Amino acid sequence: MTTQTPDASAQVHNLPLVIHAQYVRDISFENPNTPNSLRPGQDAPKIDVTINLEARGIEDEKIKNLYEVVLKLGARADRKDYPVFIAELHYAITVSLPDVPADQHHPLLMVEVPKIAFPFARKILADLTQDGGYPPLLVGPIDFYGMYMNKFAKKPASAATN
Repeated sequence: MTTQTPDASAQVHNLPLVIHAQYVRDISFENPNTPNSLRPGQDAPKIDVTINLEARGIEDEKIKNLYEVVLKLGARADRKDYPVFIAELHYAITVSLPDVPADQHHPLLMVEVPKIAFPFARKILADLTQDGGYPPLLVGPIDFYGMYMNKFAKKPASAATN
């Protein structure tokens, strides 16, 4: 088994960023109406999925342009007038952009880093719903570039990272 320190982190493919850590920042699963909600023969629940992103700078004396990017996935399943399950996951990646001009940080943090985080977060959410007694919730592909353009197309790239 090899141990990797932040200094040994590799650049991601051709992206000008270094991943220092990936981790679950917060996770929650509520199964409020079990065991009744797990009985066979019921209608399929209506499921709403939410996706949000958050990025913040982290001060560090040794690492230039260090950030934490958090991909927030939420899922709520409802059947008629009651919740079946509520799942929330905040999956984070700590990255640095050592040689990237400041005006290019925002799109990298809000498009490219979430692309890296998504497969891991998707798997965790699928496992979480399956462990709650339901079929795994498989969130479909997300167009992070489209989300970015919808939210920030009229704002300068140096806009706040929330």
